[in-house]
Amino acid sequence: MTPLVEIRNLVKEFPTRKGWFGRGTAFRAVDEVSLAIEAGETFGLVGESGCGKTTTGRCTLRLIEPTSGEIRFKDLDVRALTSGELRRARRHFQIVFQDPYSSLNPRMRAGAIVEEPLVIHRVGTRDERQARVRQLFDLVGLDPALSTKYPHEFSGGQRQRIGLARAIALDPALVVCDEPVSSLDVSVQAQVVNLLLDLQKRLSLTYLFIAHDLRLVRQICDRVAVMYRGRLVEVAPAEALFSAPAHPYTRALLSAIPTLKPGQKLERIPYDGASFVRAPLREVEAGHFAAV
Repeated sequence: MTPLVEIRNLVKEFPTRKGWFGRGTAFRAVDEVSLAIEAGETFGLVGESGCGKTTTGRCTLRLIEPTSGEIRFKDLDVRALTSGELRRARRHFQIVFQDPYSSLNPRMRAGAIVEEPLVIHRVGTRDERQARVRQLFDLVGLDPALSTKYPHEFSGGQRQRIGLARAIALDPALVVCDEPVSSLDVSVQAQVVNLLLDLQKRLSLTYLFIAHDLRLVRQICDRVAVMYRGRLVEVAPAEALFSAPAHPYTRALLSAIPTLKPGQKLERIPYDGASFVRAPLREVEAGHFAAV
């Protein structure tokens, strides 16, 4: 079965410069990443801050241009698309950003924000677009009457729902969720996560779920990839990865999950970054790959 998304040897380098007259160098934020996402699954991408998770997600959608590698979406070679072709293809893959405050245009009303993708892709008449906006507000649990308000008049959770409504407006197959609940209150996080799962079932969505909340990832993801210093060090079904991690970094990362039992002492597993070795992923068990 052909994956919905397949990434091969993805590399993203950012230029750096030392001083005013220093020689330019390149920082490799994503280093030879390869992964495949099946249609209908929630694929988790985890790792510490700065490991390259968000850059990988944005390169997948060509929101930032990869330095090298191959990205395939269904039968499309995403990197080979012209600007016009990419614009048309983007209706099939969308993103929900981490920050619901900066990801919405403060000068646009909520209804116009959700309608914007329909306008850009010339979908329907004005009346049909307005009807679609009302339907989308209902889908994400917002009163359509709120569509005339501006982003600053909404709570953080409501703003993230608006961002989600915008993302699903064109019926995409893939949605990249870039830490979509990390900036929300804990009480609101569960509501947004339940909404994501409900929409996945109703609309047959596929998620690339980027997160640092490992307990949440274990709960909602089918498979999980662990990233360290721009490289994938482990990819496995969620339960297999959490119950029997194979890479030392994964074991150290999982040992940092906070306990919910008062008085229980965490047994932290240290990881020495100096011991990190660039190694290819190999299958340690069926469907379980690790760079060991």
